Amino acid sequence: MKILITGANRGIGLEMVKIAVSKQWQVKACCRNPHVADKLTEVARMSGGLVSVHTLDVTDKAQIQALAYELRGEIIDILINNAGVYGSMSHQFNNIDERDWIETFKVNTIAPLNMAEAFVENIALSKKKMIATVSSKMGSISDNTSGGSYIYRSTKTALNAVVKSMSIDLASKGICCVLLHPGWVKTEMGGPHAEISTRESVNQIFNTLESATINDSGSFFDIDGSLIAW
Repeated sequence: MKILITGANRGIGLEMVKIAVSKQWQVKACCRNPHVADKLTEVARMSGGLVSVHTLDVTDKAQIQALAYELRGEIIDILINNAGVYGSMSHQFNNIDERDWIETFKVNTIAPLNMAEAFVENIALSKKKMIATVSSKMGSISDNTSGGSYIYRSTKTALNAVVKSMSIDLASKGICCVLLHPGWVKTEMGGPHAEISTRESVNQIFNTLESATINDSGSFFDIDGSLIAW
């Protein structure tokens, strides 16, 4: 399997790289600043050539296009849009940082579409033909019973709409587009009191991705593989 992962320098993304290596998958691991991504660099160094590290700020379309040019003609079985941010803590009613809201949209919503557009031909060359995008149950409108978190929720809800549309638009190429809720994970974003480790999360995510087919395109998967209502 040949995969490309964004936000690969920490948290879920870094764990994805580690577990992919244990499966003997080839990984294009992308992050904004590889020169300070010590843990990712070490994983790549010890991978026996399975991991290559690439500089990529997903909000920089020119960088995305440059990487796509560098990787032109190469097969990508799964593009994993993992990079994401929570946004400003000013995200409650009457206390919204609008500038940060826009920046969060760029990372969480616009970047995954730009990535898909840039690498769609690489994906179409593969057998697996999959675009997997990390969303959140907080983007489910029907699951919202606590309110608040306007910035994060809205960017993930919009992301869900983007991927659903991609699943329709790319069906003719045989490309499966899925959304993933990674669970409440012990990361910098999830905090120390979260429910599961990055390893538990990624193992479940990879189980879902390995079993998913084109018939699942447009689906929003919970961490246990069940479907999340929109």
